[in-house]
Amino acid sequence: MKEKLREYLKHPGSFIVFILIMLAAIITVGVMVFIVAYILVNGIPNIMPELFEWEYNSKNVSMMPAIINTLLMTLFTLLIAIPIGVFSAVYLAEYAKKGSKLVKVIRMTVETLSGIPSIVYGLFGFLAFVIALKWEYSFLAGSFTLAIMVLPLIMRTTEEAILAVPDSYREGSFGLGAGKLRTVFRIVIPSAMPGILAGVILAIGRIVGETAALIFTAGTTAAVPSNVFSSTRTLAVHMYCLLSEGLYTDQAYATAVVLMVMVIGINALSSYCAKRLTKK
Repeated sequence: MKEKLREYLKHPGSFIVFILIMLAAIITVGVMVFIVAYILVNGIPNIMPELFEWEYNSKNVSMMPAIINTLLMTLFTLLIAIPIGVFSAVYLAEYAKKGSKLVKVIRMTVETLSGIPSIVYGLFGFLAFVIALKWEYSFLAGSFTLAIMVLPLIMRTTEEAILAVPDSYREGSFGLGAGKLRTVFRIVIPSAMPGILAGVILAIGRIVGETAALIFTAGTTAAVPSNVFSSTRTLAVHMYCLLSEGLYTDQAYATAVVLMVMVIGINALSSYCAKRLTKK
């Protein structure tokens, strides 16, 4: 400890940077702890059994349909986005010519799409799926909108994970007589799996917490959809609707607790599955 103190005294600038870094870390952790504690303190006392009844009505304002819808929406969105995102990243990293103008345009477009606010995705989904394709407010329109929204995230993380795989893996596979396709899907992608799954986990977090894009596409009907063209609402939209009505603030806090626990649970399960797949 004394040696570190002497080192900092010799270089005051390093000490100032160290203090600023520690201060930033403390502020970040403090804000996170405050938000979590605030939600738990206001939400846990308001968690009642009627909030988990199967059907929603104005008396129980049950969140059970929204919980089921959130899980279904997440699964359906990933089924659309993961294959497209992973295969697109494979093309950019393995098959496209290095320095190609087309690749530069695609990457710039993906980076641009990553920074677009979710409300813009919602308006696009409303015009493209609800109006143009006449899907109306539906589970399908919401899923496709979310898939487009998380696609840049999955593409970029997958591409970076594939590019991080050492070239010696590819050369060794080619040296043993494997072709390009076998090398990519048997050597490269399994080696890049931790990075790919990290992107999927981030995408899950964005899907579960999304509201603006779904209000314009999936609607706000508080019921489990009978088919993919039925209107529905996720847990985040359910919480928004309760707060906007101004009559169910306590139930909205309870919904926030369940949503937070749900996000943590999904991320923990995804991380566990990622570790298992990585070991294999």
